[in-house]
Parts: sequence; structure tokens; C-alpha cells
Amino acid sequence: MPLLMKRHSVLPGFGLAAGYTLLYLSLIVLIPLAAMALRAAQMPLGDIWKLLTDPRVLAACKLSFGASFAAAFLNMIFGLLVAWVLVRYSFPGKRIVDALVDLPFALPTAVAGIALTTLYAPNGWMGAALKPLGIKVAYTPLGVVVALTFIGLPFVVRTVQPVLEDLDREIEEAAASLGATRFQTFTRVLLPAVLPALLAGFGMAFARAIGEYGSVVFISGNMPMKTEILPLLIMTKLEQYDYVGATAIGVLMLVISFGLLFVINALQRWSGARAAAH
Repeated sequence: MPLLMKRHSVLPGFGLAAGYTLLYLSLIVLIPLAAMALRAAQMPLGDIWKLLTDPRVLAACKLSFGASFAAAFLNMIFGLLVAWVLVRYSFPGKRIVDALVDLPFALPTAVAGIALTTLYAPNGWMGAALKPLGIKVAYTPLGVVVALTFIGLPFVVRTVQPVLEDLDREIEEAAASLGATRFQTFTRVLLPAVLPALLAGFGMAFARAIGEYGSVVFISGNMPMKTEILPLLIMTKLEQYDYVGATAIGVLMLVISFGLLFVINALQRWSGARAAAH
């Protein structure tokens, strides 16, 4: 009988590495999420529906996801601009600007919230300048957007920056030599190449903003039905020892976040396949 030859993987140790990976993900991600879902399942369906359709929960949900989407969209636009400047231009202090992009990663979110509140309060530097224009930032939904934009900017910049560095400038020169305008070069040559990374940065900034608490809790003012976000509402439930209600709201955030991230990833795959086809 012919001997059965054992096939060896090009990368040895895959079985062991995959086992450790699945174990780590189970302990850190899957088991806690499953426990949260089981905890919420202890609540009768009628009570869960009554809780999730409560006007206060709906208002907090609308603010959390709406402000997160707006902040991520702003970061997608201005993050691309910042990444473009850092990659394509040389100027004095470039390394300092590049380091400042990572500041929201290193700065504690509570400190960021206090700093933004001090800056945009009616008697703060920016708040006093905007007051004559009738623009109020602190203790309004606009302040929530500002805080979420602050903490989400690095995700877009650091995702798009390597893609821009790998783009050959000769492609732009070739497009210009063929008579393309700068706008046509950007929309038909550059944007399709960076769009998958841009959508990935948008998704990460959006996901980060949904669960943000520290930088928002100070500048929002925490007014129910007006500037209260879902993470703060969960903390309120926990302070009232309503653990089941808190986990039910957490499961709601989880389901909506998964759905939105699935759509973003689908768009990212579609844009990547389209760019590869062209």
C-alpha cells in the first residue's frame, strides 16, 4: 500500500497558532458578549421592548449613532486632507504635526473631555469667540460631535497615510499629461485607490465613537432627551443596580453596531474589487 504522505504547511505551527488565537478571542471577545446577551435574555421580551422603545433610550440612541456618524464622516474628509499634507508636502514642524495626530490615542479621554469643555464653554477661548455668532458648542449635541471628532481623527489618518505613501506620483503625472484636470485626477485616479482604506478608517472611527464615554460626558452636559448618550445611560442604569436593563441597552448597541459595520465592510470590499477591476 502506498504510504500516505503528510502534507506540511508552508507556515509551520498553524494548528497551534490558530488554537491560541481562537482561545484568546473566545476569552476576550466571544464569552463576554455571550454573557451580556444571556444576561439581557433574563428580562421578559415585553419588558425589553418597553425599555428599548422608551423615549429616553430612543433619544440617546439617536444622538449616539447620529453624532458618531457625523464625526466619522468629518474625519473621513479632513483625515484624508491631513494624511495628504503629511505625505505629499515637506514643511517646518512636519514631525510635530505628525506626532500631534496620535495625541488622542495617548491622552486620557477624561482629560480630553475636560480640555474641550474648558475651551468651548461660553466663557472659554473658542466658546467666547463663537458666542457672538450664536453658536453654542458645550452642553449641546454639537459638543458631542466635536468630542467624537477629536478622538476619531487618528483612525482615518493612520489608515489612509500608508496607502498614499505607496501611490506612485507618476500616475498623477500621466493623468495630467493626458489632459485630466486636478479634480478629474483626484476623483478618477486617487480616490478609487484610497477609498477602501478611507472606508476602513471611517468604520474604525465610527465604532470608536459609538462607545466613547470619557471625552463626551463633560462637554455634553448629560441632559436627558437632549445631550444624553447611550454609554452614559448604561452607567445610569448600573448606578441604579439595574444590571439587566444596562445589558439590554448594551445588546442594542452591539446589534446596531454590527449591522452598520457589516454594511461598511461590504462597501469596502465592493470599492476594493472595483478599484482592482480598473
